[in-house]
Amino acid sequence: MKEIIQTPAAPAAIGPYSQAVTFGNLVITSGQIPLTPAGDLVTGGVTEQTEQVMANLRAVLAAAGTDLDRVVKTTVFLADMNEFAAMNAVYEAHFRAPYPARSTVQVARLPRDVRVEIEVMAELH
Repeated sequence: MKEIIQTPAAPAAIGPYSQAVTFGNLVITSGQIPLTPAGDLVTGGVTEQTEQVMANLRAVLAAAGTDLDRVVKTTVFLADMNEFAAMNAVYEAHFRAPYPARSTVQVARLPRDVRVEIEVMAELH
């Protein structure tokens, strides 16, 4: 059975999707981009944008009853792979060892022309 996760502590979906869905003992988030909970785009580079993305992920995971320590898989979408080191420095500050599995890909374009989008799968408590 799946449950839809929705929280005002993260930006509302900007399309026909949910912030996250629980299924069994997992929560699967939609990709989070650097929008504030009010829907404003965070300006600045990939560092500032990744910080907002991580804040959004924390909020969505909290609404599901879990946290970043229970993340088992992440997928990072970057507008420019040359920004990997800057994104990774922020990412590393939010996760502790043992780290989740991760894929990182450069994409042609992201919604609202942001620099980074991240989605996660986490174990529920």
